[in-house]
Amino acid sequence: MAQNEKILANVLEIFRRNPKKQYQVEQIDRMLKRDRLGNFSDIVKALSFLEQEKKLITDGNGHYQLAQENTIVDGIFKSNSKGFGFVRVEDEETDDIFVAKDYTAYAVDGDQVRVKITAGGNPWNGKGPEGQVQEIIERNLTSLVGEFHPMSDEQVKTSHFIGYVLSTNKKLANYRVYIGENGLKPQKGDMVKVSISNYPDQDNPDSMTGVVIQVIGNKSLPGVDIMAIVSAHDVKTEWNEDALEQSNNIPDHVTPEDMANREDIRDQPAVTIDGDDSKDFDDAVVLWQLPNGNYHLGVHIADVAHYVKENTPLDKEAYTRGNSTYLVDRVIPMLPFRLSNGICSLNEGVDRLVLSCEMELTPEGDRVSYDIHPSVMRSHGRLTYNNVNKVLDPDNNDELEEKYVKLAPMLKEMAELHNALYKKRHQRGAIDFEEPEAKIIVDNQGKPTDIVLHDRGTAEKMIESFMLLANETVAEAFYKKHVPFLYRVHETPDGERIKSFFEFCSAFGLDIAADPNHVKPLDLQKVVSKTTGTPEEAVVQMMMLRSLKQAHYSEEPLGHFGIAAKFYTHFTSPIRRYSDLMVHRMIHAYAEEGTDKEVRDHFTNCLPDVAEQTSTQERVSIDTERETNDLKMTEYMADQVGQHFDAVVSSVTSFGMFIQLPNTVEGLIHISNLTDDFYSFNEKNMTLTGRGTHKQYHVGMPIKVTLTNANVEQHQLDFEIYDPNAPKKAHHDRDNNNRRRGSRGFHNDHGRRNNDRNRSNFRKNGNHPHISKYNH
Repeated sequence: MAQNEKILANVLEIFRRNPKKQYQVEQIDRMLKRDRLGNFSDIVKALSFLEQEKKLITDGNGHYQLAQENTIVDGIFKSNSKGFGFVRVEDEETDDIFVAKDYTAYAVDGDQVRVKITAGGNPWNGKGPEGQVQEIIERNLTSLVGEFHPMSDEQVKTSHFIGYVLSTNKKLANYRVYIGENGLKPQKGDMVKVSISNYPDQDNPDSMTGVVIQVIGNKSLPGVDIMAIVSAHDVKTEWNEDALEQSNNIPDHVTPEDMANREDIRDQPAVTIDGDDSKDFDDAVVLWQLPNGNYHLGVHIADVAHYVKENTPLDKEAYTRGNSTYLVDRVIPMLPFRLSNGICSLNEGVDRLVLSCEMELTPEGDRVSYDIHPSVMRSHGRLTYNNVNKVLDPDNNDELEEKYVKLAPMLKEMAELHNALYKKRHQRGAIDFEEPEAKIIVDNQGKPTDIVLHDRGTAEKMIESFMLLANETVAEAFYKKHVPFLYRVHETPDGERIKSFFEFCSAFGLDIAADPNHVKPLDLQKVVSKTTGTPEEAVVQMMMLRSLKQAHYSEEPLGHFGIAAKFYTHFTSPIRRYSDLMVHRMIHAYAEEGTDKEVRDHFTNCLPDVAEQTSTQERVSIDTERETNDLKMTEYMADQVGQHFDAVVSSVTSFGMFIQLPNTVEGLIHISNLTDDFYSFNEKNMTLTGRGTHKQYHVGMPIKVTLTNANVEQHQLDFEIYDPNAPKKAHHDRDNNNRRRGSRGFHNDHGRRNNDRNRSNFRKNGNHPHISKYNH
C-alpha cells in the first residue's frame, strides 16, 4: 500500500514525542490539520500501516500508542530467585522490562545492562514490555555476605577450592561462590564477606568464585546475624588509627581558648529532651517570654565542626560513613564515642560548645527576627520525652524529679508555642501522617522478646517543631546571603503520578479540585484531612506516599514539598549526620573568612559530592535498619506459627496481599493461598476481586489471619486467611514469584515492596517517622 511518507513521518513523530500517551484518530487528525497534512482517510491509512509495521499498538477501539519493540535501552537488572528478572529503566517512560531466564546473559542482581525490547508493553491488558539482555555494562555486585561450607580434603585437592559460600540474599542464594585457597580460611558455619573474582557465564551459570575478605563470626553466636547485614551493606564499623588518634587528642572538656569569640549562655536554662535510652545529645532548647509578649526560642546545637576540621582523618571517616546507623541493639556511630557521647554531647551540667539559632517569635508562631552564632552553654537538665509528657499532662499524678518541677513553666510555654507553630505549618500545607511506631526489645543475646508500640506525645512533637523551625531559619538565612549552601530538598511530585493518584481517589468519591501538574502541598493535605478516621485512610495515604518523590540533599534550594517549606536544611544533628556537620562548617567559614570568591568557590566545588554522598549513605543506613528490623520481627514471630491474629491489609499486589499486625509486623498472603476463588488484580484501585464470589480485598480492610511460615533467614513471614472450619494442614512451599509486569515497586521477590515500606524509626531532628518516600 503506497503511503505518503510525509504523513507517516508526522504521525509517528507525534507518538515519539509522547511515548506513553494514547491518541485517538480524531486527535491525530486535529493535530495534523493545523499543518494541512492530508485528510482523515490518509491519517487512518497511516495509522493502519504503522500498526502493521509494529511501530504502533492499538486496543482495537481507536486508541493508539507507540510500540517499544526493537528499541535498545540501558537499565539495572533486578533478578528473581527463579532465574528470570526485570530491567528497571531510569527514564520513567519505560516500564520495567521482563527478561526470561534464558535471555538474562547471566546478569546478576544489580548489574547495569543493555537490553533489547523484543515485545512492547500493552497498556490495554496490563502486560509490560519483554526483552533480552544484550550486554552487561557494569557489574554492581563486587562482594556478598553468606555462610561458609567447607569441602572435603579430596575435593580441595581436585578443585583447589576450600569450600563455597551461599549468600543470605535470596536473589543470590542460587549461586555457589567457590572460595580459593588464597585469602582467609573460615570454619564451617562462619558468616563471611566475599570479594567476587569471577561471575556466572555459559560454562558456570550457577556459580562464581571469590576470596574471603572478612570472617564476621559463627552464625550461632549472638549479634553475628546483625553484623552480617551491616557487612552486606558495606556500613563501616572500624576506625582508622589516625582518626582514633585525632579523637584521643581532643580535650574532654571545653578550654578557655575554645570559648573565645563566643556568646556565654551558660546561665540560660537550656535543656535536652530525648528518649530514655539516648546517649548522644546534639540539641538543646530554651524558651522565655520577652517584655513585648513575644517568645525568645533558643535552639542550641553541638558545635561538632569546631572539633572535626575539614580534610582531617576524622572528617574523612565521617564523610565515608555519611551518618550514624541506628540498629535494634546497637548504634554504628559517624564519630567515635569519645566525641559523640563526650565532648560533643550536650551532657547535663557541663560546658559545651554550640552553634545557636536564636529566634524571636510571636505567640501565633510568626518569626520576627533571628541570630545564628557560636556560643558556650551548659545543659540545665537531661530531660526525657516520657517525663516531659507527664509534666504536660494535667491528669498526671506521678511524682517527678525536682528539675522537672522547676522547669515545668518553661515546658508548658514550649507546648503552647509548638501548638502555634504546628498550626502555621498545617495552614501552609505541610503533610502530616500520624501512626504509632514500633520498638523491638531484645535481650543481651540479641533475641527479640517484645515489640512495643509508642505514640508520639506532645514532647516529641514539640521538639520536632523547634528543630524544623531552626532548619528552615538557617536555610533561609544563608539563601539570602547568596552563598553556596547545602539544602535538604523534597521536590514537587511528577504530574503524571499525581494525576493517577487523583484518579485513584475519585474511586472513593473524593473530588479533588487541583491541577496535577501544579500540585501544592495543601492540595494533598486536604486529602489526608478528608480521609482521617475513614476506612479509606490507609489506602489513600499509601497511594499518596507512592506518588511523592524521595527527599535528598542538594546544593540547589529546590524547596521541601512534604513540609511546605521554601527553604530547608539539616542543621540540628551534626553528631550523627555529615550533612549537618557540613552546614555548620559553612556557617563558621562565612562568619570567620567572609564570603569572597575564594571561599564561595571552595564550597561550590565540594557541595555536589557532599550532597551525593550524604544522600547515598542515608539510603544505605535506612536499608540496613529496615533489614535488621525485618530480621528481628521475623525471629520474634518464629515461635508463633499456627497462631491466629487480627490484621489489616496494608498493600495489594498481583501476587497476593501484604498484611500488617497491630504490632506493625508485616507478612504476605500469597495469591495461591486464596483458594476459595480465582482472584484478579485491579492495579488502578488496588484490589483483588474473586471472579465467582465477587469477594474483594482492599487496603485498610481488617481481616483475621493465621501465620503459616516464618523464614528467619529470608526475613519472610507467610500468612493465610483464618478459616475456623478448615482442617489443620502442614505448610508447603509454593511459587511465590508470580510474574508481575507494568508497575514499579512489586517486581522484587516475595513482595518486598520498594515504595511503600513506611515504617522508619522516628529520630528527632526532622526525620519523619512514618514516611519512607520522603524524610524531613
